[in-house]
Amino acid sequence: MTETGEDPLDAAVAAENPAEEASGLKGLLGRHAVDTRPLRIPDYRRILVGQGTSFIGSMLTQVAVPVQIWALTQSTLYVGFVGLAGLVPIVVFGLYGGAIADAVDRRLLYLWSSVGGWVVTLALLAQTLLDIRNVWLILALVFVQSAMFAVASSARGAIIPRLVPVDLVPAANTLNFTVGNVGQVAGPLVAGLLLVLPNGFALAYAADALLFTAALYSVLRLPAIPPQGEVQRPDWRAVASGLRFIAVRPVLVMSFAVDIAAMVLAMPRSLFPAVADVRFGGQVGPLYAAIAIGAVLAGVSSGWIGRVRRQGRALTLAIVGWGAAVAVSGLVGQLWLVVALLALAGAFDLVSAVYRQTILQTYAPDEMRGRMQGVFIAVVAGGPRLGDVRAGATAAVTSPTFSWVAGGIACMAVVLAGGLLVRSFWRYDTSRDLPAVTG
Repeated sequence: MTETGEDPLDAAVAAENPAEEASGLKGLLGRHAVDTRPLRIPDYRRILVGQGTSFIGSMLTQVAVPVQIWALTQSTLYVGFVGLAGLVPIVVFGLYGGAIADAVDRRLLYLWSSVGGWVVTLALLAQTLLDIRNVWLILALVFVQSAMFAVASSARGAIIPRLVPVDLVPAANTLNFTVGNVGQVAGPLVAGLLLVLPNGFALAYAADALLFTAALYSVLRLPAIPPQGEVQRPDWRAVASGLRFIAVRPVLVMSFAVDIAAMVLAMPRSLFPAVADVRFGGQVGPLYAAIAIGAVLAGVSSGWIGRVRRQGRALTLAIVGWGAAVAVSGLVGQLWLVVALLALAGAFDLVSAVYRQTILQTYAPDEMRGRMQGVFIAVVAGGPRLGDVRAGATAAVTSPTFSWVAGGIACMAVVLAGGLLVRSFWRYDTSRDLPAVTG
């Protein structure tokens, strides 16, 4: 900040573009609209298209699996087991996949792990068409698919800083999360339409497989991305080295800790089938889409995100907002209002996700980025699955409403306390504290 309290970047923008600054609404929109500069880079554009396409399909499966298990068991606990089935492989293969991504061509790793996930989707389709009706088989397939997802995501996250300059990393991450959330809006809404049709589960899995086939083409068009710097053999010693890198940096530790608290304590996803069945006549699609709707709206008005320097404080407050919106949404009885509040939670989540990813990528040198992304995936994807287990188990012994609301309140308390206690995180300022390892 300047002595007058003005952000230096805003002052620079005003100095360079006085006409735009003075143009009122036009200037406001220009400063807050999503930053699309990374789209000028063809390789980044390809990976973004591939991610967006695959997210639509993967959300069809992510909705179909818990709804299918609910239809087979009528048990929130079994629906929560979907999260548990995905948790272990995401943690293990996220960490190990990140070490591999630091030692091999990241494009090839991304490609073959994506092919593995596509094959599992075909297996989910086959078990549905054969009417096997075996919950444990479905959970086993979720286990394998989660492992493939973890490896692919570790590789993809480590690729981004190689495609765009460091000053565009926040904008690139915002576009990634926004496009992904468009898929998370479209996917559940389409799934909601498909699942009420005859053979709805088969239709959802088939659509996922088809969309994933199209997404694989964009991966093939990426250039080779071999490792840079010192290459360490991809074993568990390499994983331990990455964990030590994080452990001695409180800013990184806290960026993971607040996300774990947000997802484990305040993710109500596994409660959606039961709540929709009881309150909203089975209309589960809008609930699954709501968080992503808010994230998309936040993404298209996200031009300000890259100008925030105190990212630790911004991350903390965004997650507190997430917890508050989730808690209130569990108390209301109108579907439209639940969707609106979950959308607000999703807007907070988009902001927090961009800062978490940006902090991680800008702290790590290239030879560490695969492992950093492995930990990121283990936390970001594993946390919600552990949250599914927590929410489902709590609801089984209390009620879905209690599980939903209490989780949001607990998230607010834990994250705010943690953010205030770790002063280096609360005061983290990218204009002052960014390590000189971002090349």
